[in-house]
Amino acid sequence: MTEERGDRRPSGELEASVLAALWAADGGLTAGEVRTALGSELARTTVTTILARLHEKGIVTRSRSGRGYAYLPASDAPGLSARRMRAELDRGEDRGRILARFVSDLSDEDEKTLRALLNGGEEADA
Repeated sequence: MTEERGDRRPSGELEASVLAALWAADGGLTAGEVRTALGSELARTTVTTILARLHEKGIVTRSRSGRGYAYLPASDAPGLSARRMRAELDRGEDRGRILARFVSDLSDEDEKTLRALLNGGEEADA
């Protein structure tokens, strides 16, 4: 990276940038294309490493493209957020307490949306 040690990106920021580039694309992107889309001075190997890690986590899929791979997001942004929420829930020991705390901290609008979804309603933009 070209950044000084004290100017490092916050954890996950680079992964988020790579995912944003993939979501914005019309199809799969190679590591070089992701690097170009980011418009940064990142090394291609850095982008390749991030894509490989995202693939290992199941966040992106890949298919052969020449000697490398083209990457696609495994889900959209809301799907990724839901996956992260499930992962946090799975890490907890008392799912009931975790869910109760989560629900108690929801805004009135979010609670209304959740109730509608649980009652078989359509997904709503909250």
